[in-house]
Amino acid sequence: MRLRALAHARTGDKGDISSISVIAYDPGDFAYLAEHVTAARVAAHFAGTVHGAVERYELPGLGALNFVLHAALGGGVTRSLALDAHGKSLSSSLLEMELPDPQAPAAAAP
Repeated sequence: MRLRALAHARTGDKGDISSISVIAYDPGDFAYLAEHVTAARVAAHFAGTVHGAVERYELPGLGALNFVLHAALGGGVTRSLALDAHGKSLSSSLLEMELPDPQAPAAAAP
C-alpha cells in the first residue's frame, strides 16, 4: 500500500530546507503512520536527493507528521537552477512510499 492511500501532504521551504507535512485522512490512522513513516524511512526514500538530516515532529492532535529535510533543495531557491526549486514535488514523491499492509502480519513489514 502506498502512503497516499492514508494521507495527503504539503510542502514548504526556507533556504535549502524543505518541510513536508503528512496528514492522515482519518485521524484513526495516525498511530499507524507514526509507526511506519519514520525519519529513517523518509531519509532512505529521498537518498540521493536530500543530503542532510531528516527530522520528524509529531502532531497527534492534527493527525500529522512534519518532516524537516536539510540540504534538500540544491542550495535553495535563489541558489539553484533546479526546475522545482521550492521542492513542491517532494510531497508527491513521499506519498509514493510503500507501507506494509495493515492487515498483514508484522513480519511482512518493510
